[in-house]
Amino acid sequence: MQSTNAAPAARHLPVRKDWLAATQEKALEPDRPIIDPHHHLWDRPGSRYLLHDLIEDVSSGHNIRATVFLECREMYRAEGPPDTRSLGETTFVAGVAAMSESGKYGPTKACAGIIGNVDLRAVGGRAKGILEQHVVASGGRFRGIRNGATWHSDPNLRVFTSGSGEGLYVDRGFREGFAALAPLNLTFEAWMFHSQLGDLVSLAGAFPETKIVLNHIGGALAVGPYADKREEVFAEWRTQIMKLGQFPNLYIKLGGLGMPSLMGFEMGRQDAAPSSEQLAKAWAPYLNTCIEAFGPDRAMFESNFPVDKGMCSYSNLWNAFKRVSEGYSNDEKNAMFHNTALKFYRLY
Repeated sequence: MQSTNAAPAARHLPVRKDWLAATQEKALEPDRPIIDPHHHLWDRPGSRYLLHDLIEDVSSGHNIRATVFLECREMYRAEGPPDTRSLGETTFVAGVAAMSESGKYGPTKACAGIIGNVDLRAVGGRAKGILEQHVVASGGRFRGIRNGATWHSDPNLRVFTSGSGEGLYVDRGFREGFAALAPLNLTFEAWMFHSQLGDLVSLAGAFPETKIVLNHIGGALAVGPYADKREEVFAEWRTQIMKLGQFPNLYIKLGGLGMPSLMGFEMGRQDAAPSSEQLAKAWAPYLNTCIEAFGPDRAMFESNFPVDKGMCSYSNLWNAFKRVSEGYSNDEKNAMFHNTALKFYRLY
């Protein structure tokens, strides 16, 4: 049966639209082309983020050319074999992409790439046939999958775990299914905590032909057993990030720092939404470390919306990224904001 591979949203801050609107900034460098390579769509009790909500955000002043949808266990089929129920999510997002392609909702190509979920450990050697079904269901937009591996022995972090248990990426059955990705020209999204990054070192080395992208800078935790240990965690996390950057098949997403319940930044709990200057100052050490390790050609800024919307507006988020990247060349900026994602996901 499909395991819960998406990261839980249990403690994300609620989105306060009036609070965000009051401090939304005018876009910096409004002409710079951007591909947002990581967002979700869902319709859940008390939380809805669908095409119209996404379009409202991407229309806030930045030049968002296209977006990539990331699996979040939404719209799974209610019936049928458990291993193929996630096809419902892929079909749902393909429909959203088709709506966007009509041009009725603006110039942004929403969900131009789709990352779905096939539980590789559960399907093992049957992965190829199921992945091929997703490619068909997506109308050619399917680019790969994510199996979240977030796990920790501390009970305070259990609410944030993926349900996969310890050591998913080194599991024999998972790797048997993983082997089906590269022959189909599909990629893999890794989501884990900093304490688990050694497993990704092993995975990337075992499958050098498979392109892998690490989500959310590698989950540098600052809560639970890591509360008040930011400097210690940063040093440990940085060591692992530098190791991972040596693998040419590994890429990294620059974002996900707007999750205070994991990354520990409390700016979203203040009376006013944080400015892009505040965000850039807090996030720069992490983002610059990733860029140093991977280089601009294997790094891409991401929104992680609507999850990070609990901390800041879409406009302020991208302004923060633009502030962090001020010292990089124009070619390097083009890579991190647009070209890396364009090539990795084979868009346009």
